[in-house]
Amino acid sequence: MAHAFNRSPHSPALFQDTPTRSVDVGGTPFVYREVGPKAGVPVILLNHLAAQLDNFDPRIVDGLAASRRVIAFDNRGIGASGGKTPSTIAGMARDAVAFIRAMGFEEVDLFGFSLGGFVAQEIVLTEPGLVRKLILAGTGPAGGEGIDKVTPLTIVDMIKGALTFRDPKYYLFFTTTPNGRRAAKAFLQRLTERHVDRDKPISLGAFGAQLKAIKAYGLQASQDLSAIRIPALVANGDHDRMVPSSNTFDLARRIPGAQLVIYRDAGHGGIFQNHADFVPKALSFLEA
Repeated sequence: MAHAFNRSPHSPALFQDTPTRSVDVGGTPFVYREVGPKAGVPVILLNHLAAQLDNFDPRIVDGLAASRRVIAFDNRGIGASGGKTPSTIAGMARDAVAFIRAMGFEEVDLFGFSLGGFVAQEIVLTEPGLVRKLILAGTGPAGGEGIDKVTPLTIVDMIKGALTFRDPKYYLFFTTTPNGRRAAKAFLQRLTERHVDRDKPISLGAFGAQLKAIKAYGLQASQDLSAIRIPALVANGDHDRMVPSSNTFDLARRIPGAQLVIYRDAGHGGIFQNHADFVPKALSFLEA
């Protein structure tokens, strides 16, 4: 699909064209893609259940990379990264921190979507000095409403996807309204824009470990989010089925001074559906 704007030969690379690189994290290769300027505090992206590098929305990545250094990576055991995927959010957070340190960064901005938002919260709570600003989208707190039900919901929509020859995200991330259906098709189309050097699909073992981690996170005791003393931006659609939208309001209430963005007639993928509105909001938050 062509982009609606032309780039000069000297324009920064698009996410769809940027090479996949690898960094050694304590003897294990972690793959990542980097776009945007080389200077400044990097924005580290933490993605959703079953996602690898090709599942980051290029409109959001390229939008942020217009003025920020943006790095997407596969955590341990995901996509082409080596090792075995941990079955706890705490384990995933430790691995993400190890990746950040292996990249040589002393301070980062974190952008966690869905499962990535659980991991991002854990990182901020355990390594408060590492994170400057925090964006949480389509996510919720430990012990949050309905988080332990993600597995049955996902399995049902995976079966529905298989029966209708559609990606399960068509059902899981978007509303059933005409608006939501249009947004789902556009989003899934964007994920196919990269033609070369695509990532390895997630393995069943890694997927199972992630589901186990999400369920345990949904059942664990709630954490003291008032300990988060950095600026936070919390976003979601108003009809999130995967991580019910009530969790987003809960996060914004419990993190001191958090900014809240809720999109109407939008689901779990509300920020993808509304990327044209969300990216400027995220950039102004990061740059404030």
